[in-house]
Amino acid sequence: MATLVEQLAAFTQVRHADLPPAVVAECKRLLLDSIGAALAATDSPKGRIGIDYGRLQGATGRATIIGTGDRLNIFGAAFANAELINALDMDAILPPGHVTPYVLPGALAVAEERGLGGQDVLRAIAVAHEMSWRLGKAMDYLRDTQDGKVATPPVYGYSSTVFGATAAIGMLQGLSTEVMAHALGIAGSISPVNAQMAWFDHAPSSTIKYLLGGALTQAALTAAHMAALGHRGDRMLLDDREVGYARFMGTRRWEPEVITAGLGREWHFPGETSYKPYAHCRVLHALADVLIDIVRTQALRREEIDGIKVWVEGMVERPIWLNREIHDVMDAQFSIAHGIALAAHCPPTARAWQDPALVFQPSVLALMEKVTHEVHPDYVKLLTGHGGSRPARVEVRARGTTFTGEKRFPKGSPSPDPSTAMTDAELIAKFRDNAEGRLAPAQADALVDAVFGLEAVRDFGTLMALTAPAPRHPPATAPSAALA
Repeated sequence: MATLVEQLAAFTQVRHADLPPAVVAECKRLLLDSIGAALAATDSPKGRIGIDYGRLQGATGRATIIGTGDRLNIFGAAFANAELINALDMDAILPPGHVTPYVLPGALAVAEERGLGGQDVLRAIAVAHEMSWRLGKAMDYLRDTQDGKVATPPVYGYSSTVFGATAAIGMLQGLSTEVMAHALGIAGSISPVNAQMAWFDHAPSSTIKYLLGGALTQAALTAAHMAALGHRGDRMLLDDREVGYARFMGTRRWEPEVITAGLGREWHFPGETSYKPYAHCRVLHALADVLIDIVRTQALRREEIDGIKVWVEGMVERPIWLNREIHDVMDAQFSIAHGIALAAHCPPTARAWQDPALVFQPSVLALMEKVTHEVHPDYVKLLTGHGGSRPARVEVRARGTTFTGEKRFPKGSPSPDPSTAMTDAELIAKFRDNAEGRLAPAQADALVDAVFGLEAVRDFGTLMALTAPAPRHPPATAPSAALA
């Protein structure tokens, strides 16, 4: 009987013609959203550091760093793009959590380096996300419950995405099933550790975040290349419960049947992919939806607000969300008090949530002092009723009145309420906001067309070339002395 690693390796041989239309469509949406998130992050602290480190890795090549025009070797470009996609925390969400920043950058770099076509890229994106979803579902969940109470796992993280990331790279390298199995076995053995719970509990926390995207991307590149060069991987790594991957990665749950059930025939990731309308931790999105609606509907001015109370998810009673010390824009990505205060200012775009001018605006910092929270009393009940539930209740005291609102599913999530899903038009609008000031409008239009027509792209490098910043032309005439 084939091992789990061998079955996953066989899955990577799926043909483009075998991808259902819904899978192809979701891959395009993920690609466009990720490029937009990266463009928006090019001047963020984490994004700049990722670019600088990518440049340190040396020689020029054919792989593009999004938003810069730099063309480096695949290792430098993939590292930088991983950091850029996740820098503002506005990338897509898929179990086990964040997936795309880890599985996409290596594939982009290898496809561009090899001059591959859009169909190859679509296959790689699809397999990487489906594989990551399956491994994530086989392991602990961040929102685990037990006996009607929150039971957050003691060890957690997104390191299992190294398998999907390696698969995508190996597919674009043309690895055979045999060599791919070795690549996946190597990937598991060099997988980054799951340090996310320590990150949750130490605040103000590390700006590395829950997992350094660039590091995982390079582990995947290493695994694929080592197998191609002749290294042997551990094919039994996922089958051995005693000393294998599940054990040394710290998961309490291990349900390997989820990994292989319907593999190659059933695709689950499109139905569980969520998109972020705000550059902020997904935990606060339903609350932000409600609060922004109250502020706009009632035309509330910030100085009129006497207090804001919110009811939150049960899993967020940890230092990173309770933190009120905002030293860096990344601290603001997770703080409940700051996020609620900022939402009351109704940021005009997704990326505006991470604009330092707004993050550190005195009225935002002052309003933080008026924010309180409790755990939503029906959190566990609603979550167990539907896994996409993020129950949110908001009370705003202003003008001698209390304004209230509630929501179960945040905008951007697939749910029983069709209005919560982000349409293609909404994702394109988010992309255009993220691209504004980075790309010329015609360039952004061409990029949207290229992504949604990806099957017809013969050389993926032509698409990546569109992510280079628009040239800045000096004014035709010097300003007059009166205007200078």
